[in-house]
Amino acid sequence: MGFQFMNFRKTISGRFSRAMQHSRDHFLCSLPERLGWFSSWILKRFYSGIKLSASQTDIIRSIPENAAIVYVTKFKSSFEYLFYHTRYRQTGLPCPEIGFDYKIISFQPISRIMRICIVHIAALFQKGPFPDPYKSGYIRKQLSEGRAAFLSLVEKRNFYRWFVRAKTDPVRYLIEIQKSMDRPIYLVPQLLFFGRKPIPAIPSVIDAFFGTEQHPGILRRLATLFRTPEKIFMEVSEPLNLQNLIEQWDRRGHGIEHQSLLLRRNLLLQINRHRQSITGPILKSREELKISILTTERFQTLMNHHAGKKGIPIQQVRKEAAQYLDEIAANYSMAAIKLGEFIVRWLLKLMYDGVTVNIDTLSRIKNISKKGPIIFIPCHKSHMDYLILSYIMYQNNMPCPHIAAGQNLSFWPIGTFFRGGGAFFIRRTFKGAVLYAKVFSEYIQKLLEEGFNIEFFIEGGRSRTGKLLTPKLGLLSILLNAYKNKACEDLIFAPVFIGYDRVLEENAYLNEVEGGQKEPENFRQVIRARKFIKKRYGRIYIHFHEPISLNELLQHHEVPVQDMTQKEMNSLCRYLGIRALNAIDKVSVVTPHALVASAILNCAKRRFSYDHLMDHIETYMSFLFLQKIKMTDTLIHDLVHAVDSVLESYVQRKFIEHTSNSEDAPAAETSYMVNENKRPILEYYKNNCISFFIPAAFTAASILSRDAFQFCSTELRSSYIFLQDFFKNEFAPEIDKTPEFFIRKSLKAFIDDAVLMPHPSLPDTYNVTSEGFRKLKFYSRFLKVFFESYWVVFQFLKRTPQESVDAKERLKKIQPLGNRMYKNREIELKESLSKLYYKNALDFFMESGVKGSEDTEKIEFFSDRIQKYLTCLET
Repeated sequence: MGFQFMNFRKTISGRFSRAMQHSRDHFLCSLPERLGWFSSWILKRFYSGIKLSASQTDIIRSIPENAAIVYVTKFKSSFEYLFYHTRYRQTGLPCPEIGFDYKIISFQPISRIMRICIVHIAALFQKGPFPDPYKSGYIRKQLSEGRAAFLSLVEKRNFYRWFVRAKTDPVRYLIEIQKSMDRPIYLVPQLLFFGRKPIPAIPSVIDAFFGTEQHPGILRRLATLFRTPEKIFMEVSEPLNLQNLIEQWDRRGHGIEHQSLLLRRNLLLQINRHRQSITGPILKSREELKISILTTERFQTLMNHHAGKKGIPIQQVRKEAAQYLDEIAANYSMAAIKLGEFIVRWLLKLMYDGVTVNIDTLSRIKNISKKGPIIFIPCHKSHMDYLILSYIMYQNNMPCPHIAAGQNLSFWPIGTFFRGGGAFFIRRTFKGAVLYAKVFSEYIQKLLEEGFNIEFFIEGGRSRTGKLLTPKLGLLSILLNAYKNKACEDLIFAPVFIGYDRVLEENAYLNEVEGGQKEPENFRQVIRARKFIKKRYGRIYIHFHEPISLNELLQHHEVPVQDMTQKEMNSLCRYLGIRALNAIDKVSVVTPHALVASAILNCAKRRFSYDHLMDHIETYMSFLFLQKIKMTDTLIHDLVHAVDSVLESYVQRKFIEHTSNSEDAPAAETSYMVNENKRPILEYYKNNCISFFIPAAFTAASILSRDAFQFCSTELRSSYIFLQDFFKNEFAPEIDKTPEFFIRKSLKAFIDDAVLMPHPSLPDTYNVTSEGFRKLKFYSRFLKVFFESYWVVFQFLKRTPQESVDAKERLKKIQPLGNRMYKNREIELKESLSKLYYKNALDFFMESGVKGSEDTEKIEFFSDRIQKYLTCLET
């Protein structure tokens, strides 16, 4: 009888063990990858409206295969746990099967729930402790086998458990596991967004009852999920290798308790900064920002000092300061930003063929924005610039920046709309407005303290010439001083190239270049802008340069920024200004319109054939390929079609015209003639790509000026340096490269294109080929328009005593002289009659000591030099 009972007990025990899968490790914190078909179907349908971005999921795919992954969120949420479990399983990513301190019942397979109940009942009857996934080693085992887990950092009840009652802290537990496990644990912070609104300084009534968009309650989650699921998106922050972190902390002597506190704090800080990089900092009202600026101790001292210096009541100074702030400050509003996004999307669809953006670099800028405010520095070619850049930020889940706008754009109603989109307005000059300058500086300081990104155009205004203008350093200097005053931990500069196949303002630019007055912006212009939406303007090209951290830049500086004198700060400011221009040039894109315009204007004659034009274009294309310059896809993949499309566009716009006897003539036999009155517009598009050809143009002109078919490279240096200095107001030289570097680089490109042949026996000596002599002209003619403009100004100064003309009147006198010289054929190019080139030339000569006809020695020097180069640039 006893034997039969033993067999029966053994049989029952075996069946029970098989039913329990030979384990007592059954916990509600575990949610298996494979659920029942009904649970899987429900969850799949429930979360189907939320889209996963490939750029985000690729971050997880880049984690080493041997790693154990722990997804980390800020707030505890079964909604989010189930979302990541469901969607990651769908996309083939490691889905979280273990939830630290989670108890998931609803979607567990029934068989698992039964096993969990049995385990707990058995523990109750045996009067032992309830099963614990930490103490049993279950979680350790699952992670060591490579299963993914899910950890939330903030939850009131769990905080009380581990902080007060000394229960297991999951963060400390992870550190203990990592110390005893070879497999690295990667902590992957996750953020689920239910909207892009910044955190409001004062929560609304709806936020109080239903939670904010940053931490919504269940009703708000469900309402957003079912009504507007497109508002919900997921972001993955930079994964942390726990193994590497522990090694660093061990070397510093930190104990495990300290390590767990550091890890929790670092994860929370990373998540908070990542959220801010998308929604922006806490959004305070305009009045709140105004009060906080005007009441700081520093600004109170400034106002008292100003009142004492001017001998006026402090109340009057406060009133003026408040009025200045009203004139300057933005009124950042998500409603205005959403309206702007709708308008820009509509304009892009109506007027453009699309936008090309280097998203990879933008993602890196977005990632580094957690370290400090981003200072976007775009080039400025059109009013579309600030609209399209904010649009790109919004589309890529980044906060729209605060934008420095000229006071001319503050007119009603556009000014009100722009303020809502983040624009703050700045006067063209601070001259004589001491208090205004102080108020503006304090406003910038406050924006950086709050963590807002800022966008400003370092050229000051839109370029009417198509190339980059010399940097205006006023706002950059204010930013650097704010950084020096510890407004932020770091400043991240992000230079941006914005280019267009065709700009909206080309006719207005033509008028201004030829000496016409700029028409002030007003509401009437907005009404007249309707005519623009009836045309197509090609593509827009936006390329971001790699972000430049001021902290990293200053690591190589001998003097800390806090110890710099004003002279050293000015030097740093100039360096950053030139470096920003260099960076924009480096990420510029050569478009078909720019390349064809260059070839047309660099043809020696007004009338040219299609074959002659293609000869120029192919020479330039060869150079661009050798220099690895970024070009549009249309130029790379189908050059002939791209050129033909641009020629057709230029013919339709009457920039050029057919001169062939028959319209049906083969393309090779087609000839064209340039419309002289439209040359300045073609000059604008030529200048869109001129920066890439300037080193080659300087080198080619230096070779041609020697008037010999054989030369030594060292003989080019003095000529190159002269040209670089002569045109420093036109082209910013690369601040970190020497003239020798560009000479060598250009010579190599010329050799590769058979323009030059190295001498067989003489070192560093080259011969110009017969074909190469012609091609050197192709490059050097990029400079002819500038030489002619400078020659006009030089002739005026040569003929005019310094005291005979008021400084403000010089430019007005130079313009008619240029027109007469053009009519008398003393200069050849219509585009040389540019008020903007005249101004740059006048500034150069004044700085170089040619101020009037009495400066004979300088006049003789420059006369010989300019004439020599003009001679070698002739046909």
